[in-house]
Amino acid sequence: MRLSRARRRTRRRILLVVGLVVVLGAVGAVLAVVNSQPPAHFVSECTVATGTTTKAGSPIVYAITPDQAQNASIIAAVSIQMGLPDHAVTVALATALQESQLQNLTYGDRDSLGLFQQRPSQGWGTPAQIENPIYAATAFYDHLVRVQGWETMPVTQAAQLVQVSASPDAYAQWTSEARSLAKALTGEQPQGLACHLDGFGGQAPSSSTVAATAATELGSPLFGVPVSTQRGWQVAAWAVAHAYNYHVTSVSFDGRLWTPSSGSWDGAPTSRSVVVVTP
Repeated sequence: MRLSRARRRTRRRILLVVGLVVVLGAVGAVLAVVNSQPPAHFVSECTVATGTTTKAGSPIVYAITPDQAQNASIIAAVSIQMGLPDHAVTVALATALQESQLQNLTYGDRDSLGLFQQRPSQGWGTPAQIENPIYAATAFYDHLVRVQGWETMPVTQAAQLVQVSASPDAYAQWTSEARSLAKALTGEQPQGLACHLDGFGGQAPSSSTVAATAATELGSPLFGVPVSTQRGWQVAAWAVAHAYNYHVTSVSFDGRLWTPSSGSWDGAPTSRSVVVVTP
């Protein structure tokens, strides 16, 4: 049976409306499924204070991973043990940020390895040695102190004279972040490093292991003994930087308390001249 032209137009309109309803229903179903998904899993993160704020008054910070924070704290600790000025830490951190993003890499250009991408073929050590952060940092500083006048050089110049990189100006871009991180890890900037952790990594070590590692990296037992304000914040920052892999559940010093869930330094009931670390 043939339909009149008017009836055919009416039928097409009906089909279009039905089709639109079906499409909208499908879109709604998809949106319902998307909205019903759980929120993205929180990623553990550390923040480094810069000492500056936005126009709105919010603090400006650098964000790094817990592993980056731990590697940075080891680099700083080696310098502290060697008795070097804080500028050495800034130079070393800027170098490691450029070379490896503060990651202890097992690969690199040609035979480059580790935090500083040092090359066994160039006399920096064996692969196993270079992949040890304490050894790698010590080797870097040993080369740095041989540079005449490094103490007053711009970061990128001092770094380049150690690294002899094909991109001699590349270290400059990391100067600000490296300086902020150095201030936090050397105790110049109290409460300069904080980490918000959503769990821990690996198997929990014993409390004696945490204390022994701190003594090895920073020198002498440091938990629970009277220390100066700057030394205390060195130790506190070290403990927070190691918290993820060493399962540290709280750090307190100088009337401030850090916990993994808070991710910040909050007021503690009493002011202490000792660093208390709870694994």
